[in-house]
Amino acid sequence: MLKDKLFTYAIILLAFLSSVPLFLILFELIKKGYRQINISFFYKVAPDTMEAMVAVKNNEIIPGGIANGIVGTLIIVGMASLIAIPVGIICGMYLAENSKGKFAGVVRFIVDMLQGVPSIVLGVIGYIWIVKPITGGFSGLAGSVALSIMMLPSIVRSTEETLKMIPETLKEAALSLGVPYHKTMLRVVLPSGISGILTGVILGISRIAGETAPLMLTALGSAAISTDITEPSSAIPLLVWEFYNDPNLVDMIWSASLFLLILILCLNLTAKAIAKRWKVQY
Repeated sequence: MLKDKLFTYAIILLAFLSSVPLFLILFELIKKGYRQINISFFYKVAPDTMEAMVAVKNNEIIPGGIANGIVGTLIIVGMASLIAIPVGIICGMYLAENSKGKFAGVVRFIVDMLQGVPSIVLGVIGYIWIVKPITGGFSGLAGSVALSIMMLPSIVRSTEETLKMIPETLKEAALSLGVPYHKTMLRVVLPSGISGILTGVILGISRIAGETAPLMLTALGSAAISTDITEPSSAIPLLVWEFYNDPNLVDMIWSASLFLLILILCLNLTAKAIAKRWKVQY
């Protein structure tokens, strides 16, 4: 009993020690980031160096915001989701239905390998596939393709594992009633696993929302709000990188990072809420 208690206390202590740096980072981010967040932060574009320098010299709030980054992030992440979600769900369905096939083994290996590929490599792929041959320059479309590849593994694996947990009797019951196979998958099996699938989708979105490296080689960035997917587009992580290179915009780094953190936190909480709301007991 004494060993059990000591082991329990050791785990609690180590868990506390591992969480201390996280809380210190959050505290620092909130303390330095809240000052710049106001109404204009959400509808104005990023300020230039001169405006920021004057504001810093006068100890004022830096004018401008990250509207170009917010719009760019929504467009790029939205397009990446439109590409990755259907492909990922279909691929996950195939792996769940043909788990012992040779081709399924190859697909599973490729998906697992994609999880470990550095994000900068995916940016290079987007540059080679989209930037040079299709758009002829940096574009939001290229960024979306790179991020969609990054999203695929989490969607594929979550779909596969979720569908594997659904009892075979559920599918057999539908097939025995004369329901075609494709309708059985779309109207019986997929709705039964909607919780796990949506959780994987939202976690995939939250993962790519903060990526910078792939967008540096594909979307590049834009000082104005751009809605043309064939033109360079900004994003919140790209703005953070641009602010980092200008000593007068340091305060904007903290504010943009705080906003991005809150956005990803909301996505993760949504994923947990969906998992809890539509959890199916078998």
